[in-house]
Amino acid sequence: MSARYGAALSEHPEGAVAIGEAAGELLEVVGPAPDLVLLFITASHAAALADMAAVVRTTLAPGLLLGVTAVSVLAGEREVEEQPGVALFAARLDAAPQAVRLEAVRTPDGLAVTGVPDEAADGERVLVLLADPFSIPVDSLVEGLAETHPLLRVVGGLASAARGPGQNGLVLDGTTFSDGAVGALLPVGAAVTTLVSQGCRPIGDPLIVTRAEGQLLHELAGQPALERLVGMLGALDDNDRVLAERGLHVGRVIDERKLLFERGDFLIRGVLGADRASGTVAVGDLIPVGSTVQFQVRDAASADEDLRHLLARARGEAALVFTCNGRGTHLFGEPDHDAALIAEAVGGAVAGMFCAGELGPVGPRSFLHGFTASVLLFGDS
Repeated sequence: MSARYGAALSEHPEGAVAIGEAAGELLEVVGPAPDLVLLFITASHAAALADMAAVVRTTLAPGLLLGVTAVSVLAGEREVEEQPGVALFAARLDAAPQAVRLEAVRTPDGLAVTGVPDEAADGERVLVLLADPFSIPVDSLVEGLAETHPLLRVVGGLASAARGPGQNGLVLDGTTFSDGAVGALLPVGAAVTTLVSQGCRPIGDPLIVTRAEGQLLHELAGQPALERLVGMLGALDDNDRVLAERGLHVGRVIDERKLLFERGDFLIRGVLGADRASGTVAVGDLIPVGSTVQFQVRDAASADEDLRHLLARARGEAALVFTCNGRGTHLFGEPDHDAALIAEAVGGAVAGMFCAGELGPVGPRSFLHGFTASVLLFGDS
């Protein structure tokens, strides 16, 4: 009997051999005509993306095929970083997913995104989205969807195989694109769970923003923001102080209705700088007055602990993984970290990509993240 979910990986340097190996392996696991297949390939195979997609369509006959080029890919417990790699993921769902193609069009008011289906507003839906970062305003897209489709969760990542416009590749069924975004709107009631590991650990205490303007924090809990920050840093132990000096972050609480805040309650953004004269701290987000914030640090140990913490509270039979291209060996100093942890927790099919930005929900709405592992779990949640 065929499995509901499957994943396959090939590291063969020849594209035709690699896609044949991966597609053949996946066919043995899930059989023909799965509802959804995702194809992830590294930059060395990018020129053959259309041919690889054609092989997948011929071999597996998926109901919907998505594909993307990435700097690195993963499947099972393995991460293939900046080397030839092809990863495939297949799922049988309770109903067919809907194909989504988004494009950015220029209007008198700036760029607008077209193609969001009306059905995205039906109940609590999940949109798996693969986007080109050079041609579509992903940050404003997810911000707009939070307003127009408040129950929609967006999970996915930004193509990362290219350093300039027109060089990434996307696949939607039998068509390839070098711009915009492609996606799969999962059926209503799909048994999926999302988790977003932002890899940070809070330091100090939560503070209320009492005066702010745009990305500038003027006052925290009634005192100049820089004064609060300096006081907090002075109370840290030597290890945390070193981490803060290497890179300090701030977490904004998304759901203010909670009485106690845990790691998953914060949207993490960078601390950009400070002005001693005014006592102002600049951060990489618009934080309104009345918000609760807490400073954060990030290192390999914190990122490992955070992902383990989230996985211990979630269950699934398979997983799509969208991890940052700044993680992997760059962060952990050894290969396969995220893939191995998630594969161990899931015990089933795992596949995904290293992204130039990750999409996933924090609290009730979705955001564009960095240095994050965004995971979509299928099955028993």
